[in-house]
Order: sequence, then C-alpha cells, then structure tokens
Amino acid sequence: MHSGGGARSSRADQADQRRAELLEAARRVVLERGLASTRVADIAKATNVSGGLIHYHFATKDELITEMLRSTSDSEVQRLKEIVAGPGTAVQLLDRVLRFYIPASRSDQSWILWVDAWAVGVREEHVRAILLELEGSWIEILSQVISDGVASGEFSCDDPLGSAERIDGMLDGLVVRYTLHTGNMSRSRMLHHARVAAAREVGLDLSDFPDAPAESFHEDEDETLR
Repeated sequence: MHSGGGARSSRADQADQRRAELLEAARRVVLERGLASTRVADIAKATNVSGGLIHYHFATKDELITEMLRSTSDSEVQRLKEIVAGPGTAVQLLDRVLRFYIPASRSDQSWILWVDAWAVGVREEHVRAILLELEGSWIEILSQVISDGVASGEFSCDDPLGSAERIDGMLDGLVVRYTLHTGNMSRSRMLHHARVAAAREVGLDLSDFPDAPAESFHEDEDETLR
C-alpha cells in the first residue's frame, strides 16, 4: 500500500513554487507600476494566469503585496546576517554593512521598491508593518556589530543601539536624496557621509576605514561597491 505522502508532498512543492512565481511577478509589476497602482489583474496578466488562481494562493491583494515585501525583506536581512558573520575586523564589518545598505546605483531595484513602500506605508498598515520589521532587523544587526567592536576594543561607544538608530536614520535620508534627485550626491559622496557619521558614533578616524575615498567627489562616481 502507498501512503500517498509523496503525492501530497509533490502538490505542496508545486503550490510553493507557484506562490514564489506569483510573488516574483508581483515584485516586477510593482517596480513597473508602483505599489499604489498595481492591481491583481496586472499581476495575472504578467504571469498569464487568471485572477482566480492568484486569489486561490492569496486571499487579497494586500496579502499578496505583504508576502512579496516580506520575502524581499527576509532575503535582504539574511544577506546582511551573512555579511556580519564573515571574517574581518569590526571596522571591516561595519564598512561592509554600510556598503551593503546604500544603493548600488540610482536604478537599484531594491531601493526603488522600498522608497515606494515608504510612501504607501504612511496610509497602509500592512506595508508599514513590513517596513518596521525591516528597519528593526537592520538596527538590531548594526547595533550588534557596534557592540562586538566595543567588546574587541576597536570601538568606543556607550550606546550601540542609539548609535545604530542614528546611523540608520541618516542613511535613509541620504538614500532618498540620492535615489530621487540627480543633484550633487554621488554614490561615493554618500558612502563618505556614511563613514563620517559611523566613525563619529564609534570613536574612529575616517582613515581607519579600508580604502577610504578621497575628499573630492565627482557626480559620475557610481562605482559598484557591493
């Protein structure tokens, strides 16, 4: 006799795969149309499936969008954890975290998504909740990096959590300015500002960071540092 467990497992795997495909499609459509303008019909069209099939896997559009944002957030937090778990001094790890956080370019898909989510999250609780989760994870990880640096004697900081919160807030402001405007904020200059702020928070000199950039910057300096 066969228990049928294999068949159930196969169906579950297929359902998980379909959900993952729909989440990726939702992400593509949101990046093209924006969170506020995306409809279930748009996602159905992008995946060549019926709206009914989407609602079979996700009861509402809000549930689909929430799961898409959470999946994206979880992926980014996991990558950040891998970075801080890697080898290196506390200064090197802090610098890698700063480099990972800031956009790779003005067309960085992840940051375009999050900037859009910030605007929608002002009024949409399900979006705001994901943003708060992501911010909380980022601050927690950065705070731990700073605490570990204090423990190893590389950093001097009486309030790692407070420092992490200030660095986070400063970086968010710089990222919005960099992403939305084409003024005098190059990626190199943004990294410089991030390093200056972090150095002041943990008792470092700017020169302590590896390969610290020069004091002058050019608008076309959008080198990939991730």
